[in-house]
Amino acid sequence: MLTLTQRKLPDSNIVVTFTLSLTAEERTRSRHRFTTEDGNVVFLRLPRGTVLYDGDILEDENQTSLIRIIAKPEPVLTAIAANTLLLLRAAYHLGNRHVPVEVTPNYLRLSPDSVLRTMLEQLGLEVKEELVPFQPELGAYGHH
Repeated sequence: MLTLTQRKLPDSNIVVTFTLSLTAEERTRSRHRFTTEDGNVVFLRLPRGTVLYDGDILEDENQTSLIRIIAKPEPVLTAIAANTLLLLRAAYHLGNRHVPVEVTPNYLRLSPDSVLRTMLEQLGLEVKEELVPFQPELGAYGHH
């Protein structure tokens, strides 16, 4: 079993036992069995509602292993607007569809969806397919 230690940014002084590369959806699972890239099996048991972030450190129940969480690159659509108002309009329309969206001052990022891609392009945004880490917003009642 692993328990979440305090959230830490990547720190070169921390000696981790291994890393666990997870997609955005996998970083929201509180109970799951994962296999690391080097074949270690990890049974994750975290408090319900826990969301892991890139760089978080997990500690096993015996406090003998530290595991760094890495945001795994995954297929996404990245939408870029010519101006802030257009980006805000697109965020509004995506929010009305209740899809997970990563919001930044320069782009919106979401899981691939042909209907949403068409909508964003019709609104005037440039949409490109990428393979990058995805960190969607937790929602109004999520912990930040």
